[in-house]
Amino acid sequence: MTVQTQIQQALASAQSVEASLTQFSLETENEQAKQMYQQLAQQQKQIVQQLQIRYDQVLQEEPQFKNNQ
Repeated sequence: MTVQTQIQQALASAQSVEASLTQFSLETENEQAKQMYQQLAQQQKQIVQQLQIRYDQVLQEEPQFKNNQ
């Protein structure tokens, strides 16, 4: 498994977690839980952004991966 594939999988998983947390915040009626889920979703969004930056760097550093997107 290449680094590109590993990062793609990590990125997809991180995006899934972010979506789940956002959905939990929308579905709960408990204000304290809603705030917690929103805060966690925001933190997860930052993780997604960092992974995307790293993924883009890998593509720049390893041009052969661009054909495999």
